[in-house]
This record gives sequence, C-alpha cells and structure tokens, in this order.
Amino acid sequence: MAARRFAPSILRVALATTATVAITYQLAVLHERGTLRVGNFFSFFTIQSNVLAVCLLALLAIVRKEERTPTFDAARGAVTLFISTTGVVFALLLEGHQETVQTAVPWVDTVVHKVIPAAVFLDWLLDPPRHRLPWRTVGLWLTYPAAWFAYTLVRGAVEGWYPYPFVDVHALGYGGVLGRAAILLPCFAAAAVVVAWIGNRRVGAAPRSALAT
Repeated sequence: MAARRFAPSILRVALATTATVAITYQLAVLHERGTLRVGNFFSFFTIQSNVLAVCLLALLAIVRKEERTPTFDAARGAVTLFISTTGVVFALLLEGHQETVQTAVPWVDTVVHKVIPAAVFLDWLLDPPRHRLPWRTVGLWLTYPAAWFAYTLVRGAVEGWYPYPFVDVHALGYGGVLGRAAILLPCFAAAAVVVAWIGNRRVGAAPRSALAT
C-alpha cells in the first residue's frame, strides 16, 4: 500500500530529473562546441516551459492533493498549458529544425519535446485539480506567452537573434512575424480553454494513474 502511495511521487521526481539532465546535457554539448550563449538558450520557450515543468513535477511530488490551493491549481494549469503547447507547436511547426532550436541531441529532443509535454498533460488528465478554475484564469495564463513574444522581439532587435523561424524578423519582417502571431494567439487561447475545461470537468475526481497522488 505504501509503495503504491509513493510510486506517483517517485515517477514525478524521475521525470523532473530526466528533464533536468537533458537540459544540462544540451548545455554541455553547446559549450563543448563553443556555440553556447546562455541568454539565447534560455530564451527558447521550449527550455523555459521545461524548466517550469521540472518545478511543477517536483512540487506535485511533495505537495499532497488536499494541500493544493486554488493558486497552486491555477499555476499547475498554466504550466500544463505552456509545456503541452511546446509539444504541439514543435510537432506541427518545428520538426526537423532541432539544430536551429538547439536540441539536436536525439534523446534530449525526445525528452523536452515529447516525453515531458505528454507526461505533464497526462498528469493533468488523470490527477485533476482540486479546485475549479474561474475562466478569467485563462486570460492570466496568456500573459506569459504574450510577454515572451514581446521579450523575443525586443531582445531580437538588440541581439540580432531570434529563437524560432516564425519569430525571425530578419527572414519574415515585422509584418510576417505579427501575422503569424495573429494566427498562433487564438490557437494558444483555444488550448488554454481546453486545459481549463478539462480541469474543471474533472475537478475533484479520484486520481487514476501511476502519475497520480
């Protein structure tokens, strides 16, 4: 019984550790190649969302469900949205660009773009939040990707570097980048609504998987 109780936490810690090792290994590879620029590396939405996912998985491993506050559940939903979107956007728009997005090591690519996004989303499904999320939470979730987009354009103008092809002002111009953003933003908003809807529909349900506490 005790082993069954602690197994989910162990799995979450294992996933968090795997993601941490993957990110650290990729940093080491870039350093060895002489191409590491820490500011660039941590400007990727992929890396940021995986770092947030590591923190979330670690917290889920130590914070029992009955101790999770509405704020905790809202933050968890946000990270679930960000990391899930990372997986979907990579699959649809960036597959084959691993070198460009600095995740060319195959197992690192698999971890940060597939395993962690799938695991965190599955965890949200099978161990749903304790509290219902008000719909205004969706708007709050969208402030982070909006801030990332603004940061990317400002930093790109200063550094002359952009993390992804669809935000590359050099190749697309500001009009092209803003046009793509106008398409991606509603998609991001729709994804946020789906994550919130799933959480609210399953709120309070008993955990059903090895990832659940």
